[in-house]
Amino acid sequence: MDPQASSVQLARRNDGKPPIRFLDPTTAYDLWSEVYDTDGNFLQALDTTEMQTLLPKMLSRISSSPPPWKIVDLGCGTGRNMTHLLDLPDSLVIGLDASPKMLDIARSRIHEHMAQIGRASEAGQGAQLEPYNLLGSYCIPSCALNADAIISTLVLEHVPLSIFFEKASEILKPNGVALVTNMHSEMGANSQAGFVDPKTGEKVQTQSFIHHLDDVVAEAQKQGFELVGEIQEKAVDEDMSEVLGARARKWIGVTVWFGVCFRKQA
Repeated sequence: MDPQASSVQLARRNDGKPPIRFLDPTTAYDLWSEVYDTDGNFLQALDTTEMQTLLPKMLSRISSSPPPWKIVDLGCGTGRNMTHLLDLPDSLVIGLDASPKMLDIARSRIHEHMAQIGRASEAGQGAQLEPYNLLGSYCIPSCALNADAIISTLVLEHVPLSIFFEKASEILKPNGVALVTNMHSEMGANSQAGFVDPKTGEKVQTQSFIHHLDDVVAEAQKQGFELVGEIQEKAVDEDMSEVLGARARKWIGVTVWFGVCFRKQA
């Protein structure tokens, strides 16, 4: 699919199920935003759980400068990870996403969280949200440049590796760190990001790349990053499926997720 294509494509099915509707990523995530946090996406639930461990590890690896830090959430979506970062005293968290409707939800979530913890509102000290499309925007918002760290969760699937790491390198300071999570290629061989539109019953899918871990690491190294720590991979087992919900059961025995940390070499 052309990354810039905005036309709707319908794949007719012969099994009696509704057609699959193919949309460009921005349009798809605008539509998905209405149910993104409530539709039982088990991979998102797993990612949220794993980030509870990965985020503190990443923060401990920031050596580009002492705190306070600037941290960019690249593909922040509805802001589910930004709220955890906002608990860091005095640090600035920048959320970038291509979907205006995802950003609207993130903005509401951030305002609510910052009011609870007594920090300044968006555009003041604390948080800032900006539209940015990895596939179509040439200029990275200036507020995101010279960052100490990047997190990017479940985004890589939608972007060619070369583009992702080129932009990550532009954003980061020398010695800055990048925490990246994604659907594992073992799951990607049989699935891709998508959802059921509750208004039409159609399955909606968008551009998806199957990125193998070896290729991810190789491209990162090519773009001047080094691997930091061990790569984390998660397969679904019986116990995990009970926690993650019914949609996880079909993936028992399959490695579905990975997380990895890189450092931009000075």
